[in-house]
Amino acid sequence: MNSTIGIERTSAYFPDGVETAEQLAEKTGIPEQIIIEKFGLFKKHVAGKEMHASDLAIEAARPILTKIDPLAIDVIIYFGSPHKDYYVWSAAAKIQHELGAKNAYAFEMMNVSSCFPIALKVAKDMIIADESIENILLVGGCKESQIVDYDNPRSRFMFNFADGGTAALVTRKSRQSEILNSAIITDGSFYHDVLVPAGGSQNFPSEETVKNKQHYIDVTDPSDMKARLDDVSIKNFERVIKEAIVKSGLKMKDVQVLLPLHTKRSMFEELLKIVGLQEENAIYLDHHGHMSALDPCIGLHFAEKKGKLKRNNIVLAVSAGTGYTWAATAIKWKGW
Repeated sequence: MNSTIGIERTSAYFPDGVETAEQLAEKTGIPEQIIIEKFGLFKKHVAGKEMHASDLAIEAARPILTKIDPLAIDVIIYFGSPHKDYYVWSAAAKIQHELGAKNAYAFEMMNVSSCFPIALKVAKDMIIADESIENILLVGGCKESQIVDYDNPRSRFMFNFADGGTAALVTRKSRQSEILNSAIITDGSFYHDVLVPAGGSQNFPSEETVKNKQHYIDVTDPSDMKARLDDVSIKNFERVIKEAIVKSGLKMKDVQVLLPLHTKRSMFEELLKIVGLQEENAIYLDHHGHMSALDPCIGLHFAEKKGKLKRNNIVLAVSAGTGYTWAATAIKWKGW
């Protein structure tokens, strides 16, 4: 009997609202061509006031639960944006309830944009460690377009933040894929560089914090962060990519498909160089934008739908999140 732990199904959901590069240019004063060519963004999806991170995650998961009984889900892990419906609140509980997965326990893991490769590792490790677990549903939602202040030049690199939902079913007996190994690096010296200044215990909400627009995501010192980050970011991407591949018993030339987080165009091209792939062998979300930790999962969904995944392909999910953490997980695509 097949006992390969892997991703059996993926899905994605996007709200109807769309913001184009032209509209972003009007908002920001940045030329449309710069937004397209440098930010790597033709358009992005934006959720209306009635949809929140949990709702986006729920809608993304529904197609998967037409293929498996919700009662067969043992665990639900929310790995999406920390900007959720409410403060100090578990989206995972709502998701479990709304999906009717009554037999599943639900919890959240949050490591901003780096979380999907880490969530794959956690799900695989949980199944290995606990014989009672057969199916884990990874779900994520993102409504981070809402926390971008387009009048703040310090947050310029976050103007591509967008909204959406995604889900992946990880199972003990996957016919579709095998989760191989992961590599993760954290450099905590960046812990204070990117944050929402107000709302937590350091700067509790007040009339003043609202007036000063401190409830939007911000960069405390962009030039200082850039000077320190430029020196380590590509090196750490390269390190986690190589380590994940080597730990999986593979070589770089074995990688056929790259699933990165959505970044500026120049960073995407650097990642392609590291892996030695052409753009047609990767998913670049230039019509969707950056959705926190969701990007590589959405990329896997798109890669399958677009026929980019062939039997025995090695696929690499790669991401990084402020704080700063870099992560990569290798996947062997089996198909059926």
